[in-house]
Formats: sequence, C-alpha cells, structure tokens
Amino acid sequence: MSRTNTFTRATLIAAMALSFQSAQAQDVHFTQFNAAPLIVNPAFTGGFSGQWRAAAIYRNQWRSVTAPFVTYGASFDAPVVNDLTHDDFLAVGVQLYNDRAGDGNLTNFSGLASVAYHKFLGEKLDKTLSVGLQGGYTQKSIDLSRLYFGDEFNGGVFQQGTSGEYPGLNNKVNYFTVNAGISWAHSVSDRFGYTLGAAAMNLNQPQESFQKKRNADVGLGIRYAAQLGVIGYVSDKFSLRPAVLYQSQATATELVAGNEFHLIVGDDEYRSIATAVFLGGYIRSNDAMMITAGMEWKGLRFGVSYDYNTSALKAASNGNGGFEISLRYIAPSPLDFARRLVYPCSRF
Repeated sequence: MSRTNTFTRATLIAAMALSFQSAQAQDVHFTQFNAAPLIVNPAFTGGFSGQWRAAAIYRNQWRSVTAPFVTYGASFDAPVVNDLTHDDFLAVGVQLYNDRAGDGNLTNFSGLASVAYHKFLGEKLDKTLSVGLQGGYTQKSIDLSRLYFGDEFNGGVFQQGTSGEYPGLNNKVNYFTVNAGISWAHSVSDRFGYTLGAAAMNLNQPQESFQKKRNADVGLGIRYAAQLGVIGYVSDKFSLRPAVLYQSQATATELVAGNEFHLIVGDDEYRSIATAVFLGGYIRSNDAMMITAGMEWKGLRFGVSYDYNTSALKAASNGNGGFEISLRYIAPSPLDFARRLVYPCSRF
C-alpha cells in the first residue's frame, strides 16, 4: 500500500471514529423500526393486542467501506395492571441494545426501562391515548490503540501510539438518559386504523464526551421523533400498511416513509395470529432505499430488510448499505378471541 493510500485511509478512520469530539452524537436507528418500538417511542410500551411481546433485531452495515457497524437489540414488554378504570391498563418494558462501529470499535451498550399508561376512549373502546416515560443507562467505549491521529504521521509513515491526544482522552464514558412520549391510536372500523405518536429522547442532554476535560458543547442532543402508522384492509385478507417516521437530533434529520403489503394466507378469522406474508418498500430521504419481507405465524413475526445506499457514500460503498433481521413474538390474549378488548391499530 502506498503512503498516500495509507494516509487517506487513516484520515478517514480518524474522521469517522473521532467525529464525536466536535459534533453531537446520534442515537441508533433501524430500518425495521416497527420491530424496535420502545426505541421509537416510550408510549408504545404495551401498545399491542396480547399478553406480552418479545422482540430481537440485528443490523449489519458499511461492511464494504470499513469494519462493519453491527447493532443488536432485544426488548420485552407487557401489561402489568389491567382494568384501572374502564379497561385502562399500565404496561412496563425493557429494551437492550449494543452497537459496534468502525475500525476503532466504538461500542455503545444501552439499557432502557419504560412504563406507559393506556387509556381507552369512546363507546366502543376504539380509541386509545397513551403516555410513556423511559429511563436508561448507556456506556460507550473506544479502542484508542486502533485509531490514527494527524500528529502521528512522521517521516511519511504513522507511528501509532505517539499522539499527544492520548493523555486528554478516556476510553469509556457512561451516563443516564430520560425519554418521554405520547401516542394516539384509533380503530376507525374493522378495516381501517391508525396510530400517531410523538416522542422526545435525551431530555436531560447527558454529557458523553470521551475528552477528560468536560465540554458543555458535547452533551447528547435531544432527539425529537414523530410517527404515523396505518393499517387499511382492501379485502378480508389483503391490507396496505403505510408508515412514516421523522426524527431530528442536533443538526441531523431523518425521514423514513413507505408501505408494507400484507397478505393473510391462512384463516383470517383472528387477524392477530393469522398466517401471513408481507413485502414492503421504504425510502430514507437522502440516504437509502429499503426493502423488507417476511412472514407471520401464530403471533410470531420474522422479517428481513436490506438498504441500498443513495447518499454521498454510494460510490465508496458500491450502493451497499445495511442488512437487518428481526424476530418478534406476541403471546395471544384470550380477549382477542372473545373480541372484547383489542388494542386499536397495533402498528408499532
């Protein structure tokens, strides 16, 4: 490898791994965001028809550019106090995820605990107003020995470990964060329902700098998020399920919009546990085009997705973006079969 190529690669690694020193960091995100509802909005905790919900998701991206960015996530949530007043209920949940990024092994482990109150409204109990609160702990670490700094480039080669930056850096940082959200779900008819949500994450704006000298400018920015999910049945077995997610954090914004085509291939009497297949297409503005596919069976949902990169990194990545695989299980509730109390439009 030539000296020029070595210097170029090292500069890219340093820029990607150390950008947190001069800019506010961003939270994790998924293409299959409906497979990680507790990350999207704390108010979605317990927002489903069933006894309990368990989910897991895996993401791998940027393998063609650098060391792959790998993210694991797992969650569990369930109603814990029912029939508070007119079928209202309280739900709790926990979300764990771990993210590893780039050649510097920038690692982010987070654990979130959430609680949400769901109030049913309307004569038919076809509307639900939900509010959620979430608290979490995060630990981030980086392997400084794997990084390159500009002052290490001497005599045309890098002399790793000689940088004057090391004394001023920690290899770990940890903090607590507070999140909150609200959502509105409405089952307009047996064939149409929707969910609206809004959330604010990192309300306490915790410090997360790896620099030993604290700097007020590197507090984690508040992430604002808005969600819309719709389920519309065209026939007894075929439905359209459009969804929109908008997020804003510091100077970064994200808009994801698309639709899932959902077909029940089994008995459609009980839609929540019916055997079904789905295929979806989404766009993340100025970043990627995504496709999702999978199947559902007796409360179990399996999904895969792939991102085709359309951003400025398209040339370097050859269009390769991220691959995801998700698994979710909702334990069916006897109330579903009695058709008494069904959570309106469990879109997330």
